[in-house]
Amino acid sequence: MTRTLEGCRVLVTRERPGELATMLAERGATVIHLPLIAVVDAADGGLALSEALSRLAEFDWLVATSPAGAERVGAAARLVPGVRLGAVGTGTARVLQHETGRPVDLVPAVQRAEGFAAEFVAASATPQRVLVAQADIAASTLADSLCQAGHHVTTVTAYRTVQQEPDRDAATGADAVVFASGSAVESWCGAFGTVAPPLVVVIGPTTAATAGRFGLKVSAVATDHSLDGLVTELEHVVAISARRGSVRSPRPN
Repeated sequence: MTRTLEGCRVLVTRERPGELATMLAERGATVIHLPLIAVVDAADGGLALSEALSRLAEFDWLVATSPAGAERVGAAARLVPGVRLGAVGTGTARVLQHETGRPVDLVPAVQRAEGFAAEFVAASATPQRVLVAQADIAASTLADSLCQAGHHVTTVTAYRTVQQEPDRDAATGADAVVFASGSAVESWCGAFGTVAPPLVVVIGPTTAATAGRFGLKVSAVATDHSLDGLVTELEHVVAISARRGSVRSPRPN
């Protein structure tokens, strides 16, 4: 692994640093974990989730949109081996596989709701019964896309996210911040307004649009809308900025 981000201080705002932080560290970045949200039970204490999972055998598919969701549905899915498993991203897939003890059937190349829906629809010749477990603030993009394609979709709130006060001192001196979702941008702007490190890199156009709505200037949008693409785009803009002298240059390999 080429350490293209050696000496670059990068903020990761996810509730858990996870795969994104690992990828950044492998490339030499100093990862600063600055969680802006905490994951807690749904407002009903998880009653709706429990009820839906009690009927899991009625569904053809169970789809988790995040690692936190995968953790909350994995035990039930382990007891229903006939239900197929979907995960919107590779990090979510790893958690779901760990919790269920079996491989995940569909993980899209483009790790977004749109990417999952496109691959699911292309692979499904007949209408499927799908249970989608997601956060309270998740958009209806995935469910809407599957419903429009003729599938029968039930969504359930697996958890909710609450903002938490960040350690502002930890953000001082960072060279970059990376955002993998619009909700992360929204949480950042709620805490810091439009103040940000010199480089702001986002995973895709939806996240960029959220930043624009809040007035946060984006340095670059990943061409490949995945965590790999996000890190690759950061490498690209860090190299350009280092040549211009606007961020510290990566150390020689």
